[in-house]
Formats: sequence, C-alpha cells, structure tokens
Amino acid sequence: MLSEVLLVSAPGKVILHGEHAVVHGKVALAVALNLRTFLRLQPHSSGKVDLSLPNIGIKRSWDVARLQLLDTSFLAPEALSPTCVCLFACETEQGDVTAPTPEQVEKLKEVAGLPDDCAVTKRLAVLTFLYLYLSIFRKQRWTKEDLELINKWAFQGERVIHGNPSGVDNAVSTWGGALRYQQGKIASLKREIRKGKSRKAAPVDPRLLIPSLLYLLSKQEPIAPCVPDAAALGVGLERPPALQILLTNTRVPRSTKALVAGVRNRLLKFPEIVAPLLTSIDAISLECERVLGEMGEAPALEQYHVLEELIDMNQHHLNALGVGHASLDQLCQVTRAHGLHSKLTGAGGGGCGITLLKPGLEQPEVEATKQALTSCGFDCWETSVGAPGVSVHSATSLESRVRQALDGL
Repeated sequence: MLSEVLLVSAPGKVILHGEHAVVHGKVALAVALNLRTFLRLQPHSSGKVDLSLPNIGIKRSWDVARLQLLDTSFLAPEALSPTCVCLFACETEQGDVTAPTPEQVEKLKEVAGLPDDCAVTKRLAVLTFLYLYLSIFRKQRWTKEDLELINKWAFQGERVIHGNPSGVDNAVSTWGGALRYQQGKIASLKREIRKGKSRKAAPVDPRLLIPSLLYLLSKQEPIAPCVPDAAALGVGLERPPALQILLTNTRVPRSTKALVAGVRNRLLKFPEIVAPLLTSIDAISLECERVLGEMGEAPALEQYHVLEELIDMNQHHLNALGVGHASLDQLCQVTRAHGLHSKLTGAGGGGCGITLLKPGLEQPEVEATKQALTSCGFDCWETSVGAPGVSVHSATSLESRVRQALDGL
C-alpha cells in the first residue's frame, strides 16, 4: 500500500513576444509562469486512494482492493497508446489509432470510475495521470527519458483540446525555463544544457493502486511523432533571469481563431504595411532573446529599461495589427501611471496582459498597482517567469493556500 502522499505540480506559460507574428513564420518567445497546477495522490488506512486536482475541481477516490478485482481483459495491449487513451477520454476519432468501440469506452469509464456526465477534460486528466503515475511517478528519480514521456503525453492532451497544437505549451510546462518557437521548430532560448538534480518521487508498487488495464498502459510507448524531444530542445530549457511580473486577466472573452484571421486579412489587404510590422515584431523577439541571454545572474537596471522599451513597442505593433482592445489599453494606462510597462500576451482582443516589475520596486507601489487594476474589474496576480517545470513536492514545502486548496475539494 502506498504509504506517502505524492504531490506534483507544473507551471503555466506566457508569451513574452511574437504573438501573431509567429503564425507568419516569425520567432515567438515563451516562458514558464510560476502560477502552478497541483495534483495530490493520497492513500488512506481504509484502503482507498484519493486523486485531487484542485485547479480544475477534480477529486476521485478508488478502493484499491476493488480495482484489483476488475476484469480488464476486454482491451488488447496493442490498442493502449496514449493517443488511444485520449480517444477513450474524449470519444472522438484521430487518424493515427483505431477508434475504440462504444463497448470499450463504457468499460474504460467503469474501470476508471468516471461518471457518464464527466467532462472531457476531467476524463483526460484522470486517465492520463494514472498512466504517468504508473510509468514515471513510482520511480525514485525522474530521468531525461521520463520527462520526455511526460512531454509526449501532455502533447497528446493538447491534441485532444486544440486539434493541431504547436507543442509549445506542453514543452514549457514539462521542462520549465524559456523557449523560442519558429515555423514548427522549438528550441531552448539558449542552446546550452543546464545540469541540475533529478526530481524525486516516492517509490510505490503501482499494482496496489491501479487495475491491470492501467498497469498494462505503463508498458506502452506514446505515439507523438510531432512533439519535440529533449535533444531538440537542448534539455533542460535554459532558465532566463527570474523576472517578476504582474499577470492581469481583463476577463474579456475573445476568439483566438477570429483574431488570427483578422491579422491575416489585414496582411492581405495591406501587405506593404503589415509585413514590415511582422518583421519588426520578429526583431523585437530576437532583441529580447539577446538581452535575456546577457542578463545572467546579476542583471543591470539598463537591461530592464531595454525590456520595457521592447514591451512598449510590441504593444503598439499589436494594436496596429488590430488585436488590441479597450480593456488592454486601460491596463497599459493604469500601469503606466505607476511607472510600469505592459503588453498583451497571447491572442489579444481582451484576455491577459503582462507587466514587468523592475528590481527595487517597493512593495507598496506593487500593491497600489494591483489594487488599481482590480478596481477596473480585472484579476491580477504577482508572480515570476522562467519557473521550473513539472516537479514533485513535499507536503511541508507547499504554501498554506495550496494545502488549503488541496484539502478543500
């Protein structure tokens, strides 16, 4: 029986520069955001084991003895690829595996204990974690190969949700740090390999936790021909300086598809105007990459000034492309009144923006800025970028608010 609690987290992601230009072959810079998604696996003396994902409101409980008795011989081992598991989770067809039968789908739901009305993302989160636990989390240490496996599975989840993902989100959340993306190719911001300590996880016997179906899953290799591997990324991703930022959600909904189409239409209508804008955004991304590479452990204030100028220029360019919004203009105006510099991140048209916090900024000024943004009806978080990737934690290392969220489900 598992005797210890297993706590795992992964970072979010933001785009520093290159939004929309990346669609037209230019460079985009993405960084790991230290606002993390947590997961807890907790054994109980009653013979049950709980899985908690507080960020998406999931809590599942299994009776270990009952799981061991389940007949899971209805599936052939060759069907058990990660893509196939994603198919079971979402009940849609993909081209690279044979779709499961309705009977198999119902059986898998029964084995995993998922109700009929369980949302697609919840099924996927539970089933994928069970596989990853079996194949990776039970080990004493995570190797480079383990992280590659996590990355490939996360990519399959992205395919279920987005259809044709770039691979940036899963790569940043797995490896942490920062990366650049251009024309389908993902690479670390600096092509140097950082050597660090392997992450530890509590050793357990997986057969005490999951029925034989999911134990079989641990024998299968994921099918992810498009996802970048560690060699392509220069593992681990070179960590940029620990930049402090405000992440602000304007709470204005928008359609990424519509915004991307709008930029394309503007490019077709005004090619001699829009094409230079995209080229200029590309130059901003490259200059930011250069500055981050030079900042090292002791960045100079002048380098922060350069980053602020790049933020301002990129925001003006994005407005010229037609992806700005009144809410984002308001965000920039509010932070500018406090001597700070902001830009949209992602698709624009509302959504989120980032604000760079210079070293030496007094905390009362940061709080005043956050309060001013909140007064506009926005949500605002103070955090950092360049965070570590997927990690295992001890319970005592977590902040009290995280422990409360895990206990509150």
